Amino acid sequence: MLPVLLILTLLALIVSGIQPFDRLTWWMEVMPVIIGLPILIFTRRPFPLTMLLYGLLFIHGLILMLGGHYTYARVPLGFWMQDWLDLSRNHYDRIGHLAQGFIPAILAREILIRLSPLKSGGWLFFIVCCVVLAISASYEFIEWWAALLYGSDADSFLATQGDVWDTQWDMFLALCGGIAAQLLLSRQHDRALNKLRIF
Repeated sequence: MLPVLLILTLLALIVSGIQPFDRLTWWMEVMPVIIGLPILIFTRRPFPLTMLLYGLLFIHGLILMLGGHYTYARVPLGFWMQDWLDLSRNHYDRIGHLAQGFIPAILAREILIRLSPLKSGGWLFFIVCCVVLAISASYEFIEWWAALLYGSDADSFLATQGDVWDTQWDMFLALCGGIAAQLLLSRQHDRALNKLRIF
């Protein structure tokens, strides 16, 4: 399964890089994939992750690459949602930030369970939420620095679409994603972790 996910990720990365709407935005959006993929490859043997997490990371990569190709404010899925739900803007950016909480929550949960004394329960839930918020806030810093460095050239990367509360919405949705991931996937994740320990 992992070689298939790797090949599909590389293919998606190549396709997303073919004539993107804005090349600078593409680089900034897919950078987590470009950085994360070699890390996952090199840690596969010494620190293998659960297949659940590898699958979620693959989905997150697709979300980032799609947003990078079109820019988040122009992704067709967001326009379909805008028309279908009669929204005032393209909400693909909101999906991206929900995923920015959902998937890193399972990554943080897996690392904390395996490398710290924490076990499933209230403290783990709380600390994973804190990690998710820290990641989201760090990403907002990156967006801020990009705006300072590139000025209006970073508008496609920021995807605020005129929303003065975009930063707060982004962090709130990441927190919602982190909470949802733990509520929906904790039992499945625990089973995947137990299976990983067998091998």
